[in-house]
Amino acid sequence: MDAVTTPSVLFVCVHNAGRSQMAAGFVRALAGDRIEVRSAGSMPAEQINPIAVAAMAEVGIDITAEQPKVLTTEAVQASDAVITMGCGDACPFFPGKRYEDWGLEDPAGQGIEAVRPIRDDIRARVEALVAELAPLG
Repeated sequence: MDAVTTPSVLFVCVHNAGRSQMAAGFVRALAGDRIEVRSAGSMPAEQINPIAVAAMAEVGIDITAEQPKVLTTEAVQASDAVITMGCGDACPFFPGKRYEDWGLEDPAGQGIEAVRPIRDDIRARVEALVAELAPLG
């Protein structure tokens, strides 16, 4: 599959430490190389939320190697779909891009019991997104 036909998605949250990292992890696990995935934050944290890492490990997805990244204009321009998660006005807007805002609770400072339902909500949303962007045959 060449780069022209591979859809790309960018997940953006404030710290790029929880929600957007979990969403990117699910896209990688569910779509493989059928979707190019990026994640970024308007104010990236120092590291990924360890509770988000633990919640993803429970479902067999390892996001320990990921690092929070700063949101760039280039990342938005290079993406077909931009999924925001509570970054509000900090997310740049470009005409012609597909934007969705997923109203998800922030897992920062929450225990694993509170993060599991956020993770499961993200998984359901990602499954629908993958089916839409890169349907199988």
